[in-house]
Amino acid sequence: MFSLNLKIPPLGVLALAAGFMWLGARTTPSANVPLFARIALSVGLAAAGVGTAVAGVVSFRRARTTVNPLKPDAATALVTSGVYRLTRNPMYLGALILLLGWAVFLANAIALILVSPFVLYLNRFQIGPEENALATLFGSEFNVYCAKVRRWL
Repeated sequence: MFSLNLKIPPLGVLALAAGFMWLGARTTPSANVPLFARIALSVGLAAAGVGTAVAGVVSFRRARTTVNPLKPDAATALVTSGVYRLTRNPMYLGALILLLGWAVFLANAIALILVSPFVLYLNRFQIGPEENALATLFGSEFNVYCAKVRRWL
């Protein structure tokens, strides 16, 4: 049976989600929502998202482990320090925050609703398989980490 597990790079999923959000906003102008300080808020969210994701990448680089999301079984270290003390998936959390900033910029309820399929997809086809690989590689150390730190926040 065909599976989407670890098949589409998360940046590709992010781009698809952003595109569908834009399309949804353009095709449903009746769902537009006036937002005070829309630009400032969207830029702030985008900056927070990029910063969160970059912090995750930097932690991986410092630990000298792979950042390739399609090959979690190539991990050489379980990173639990830095931003990984707050979230097990700062790169995906950063992407989510970035999408929320995009939804605010678009100022459209449909765009905001379309953020949820991104989270559902990542949970099922990216994060779940990654966690299975990490549990195989790091065993009880990974299980203890999962018990202490939430998947998203």
